[in-house]
Amino acid sequence: MSVELRHSSASHAGAVRRENQDALLCRPEIGLFLVADGAGGHRDGAIAAARVVSSAAALETDATAAARLTALRQRLSHLHDSLLDEMEAREDGSGTASTVVALLLDRHFFACLWAGDSRIYLLRDGALIRLTHDHSVVQELIDSGSLDAREAESHREAHVITRAVGAGTAQLMLDKRVGQVMPYDRFLLCSDGLTRALDEPLIRRCLEQGGNAAGTLVDAALRRKARDNVTAVVVTTD
Repeated sequence: MSVELRHSSASHAGAVRRENQDALLCRPEIGLFLVADGAGGHRDGAIAAARVVSSAAALETDATAAARLTALRQRLSHLHDSLLDEMEAREDGSGTASTVVALLLDRHFFACLWAGDSRIYLLRDGALIRLTHDHSVVQELIDSGSLDAREAESHREAHVITRAVGAGTAQLMLDKRVGQVMPYDRFLLCSDGLTRALDEPLIRRCLEQGGNAAGTLVDAALRRKARDNVTAVVVTTD
């Protein structure tokens, strides 16, 4: 890693849920950061999120950035296959699944991988840029023009995702976005519990405060009585 990184992280069950089914991973030595959200409606969501983190945590330290990206895809795909096999083996056919958003930083470039509705944002020169695109029923309705973004939160399928590790298609479909890293870029990885509690202007203001930005964001979500688990990882380049 030739770029210097500072990071903070925070996670909380929220104001309503008893169990925190989110998980996170920070490996600044290889430029890897990840958030996983155990999918609602699936049993043992916390276990699925933890297994996503465990799969990513095993990446080799001395691999190149390209090799790490390929290995991460392979590990997540293998876990996806394992979770689907386990679901088929259960008599009741129940399964467990998790969203995933991962950020890989190396030298002057970044790569995002994701499945589900957890997100990655980039704060650059005062502008908040969403780097990911939700894999959800309401996002598909918004994209087709059938639903206004302001109506999404109250929609009956607001929490239904269309992709996840361990659910959906037989082959894991991960989207990717790459870009150039600039000095003082600030990345936010978060579960949907954060974005449902805070609008993007407030997220931007919290990120601009610096310091323990992840803690600031989670605290702000809790003050707004976040109804879901809330997780944030903030990474800043120097």
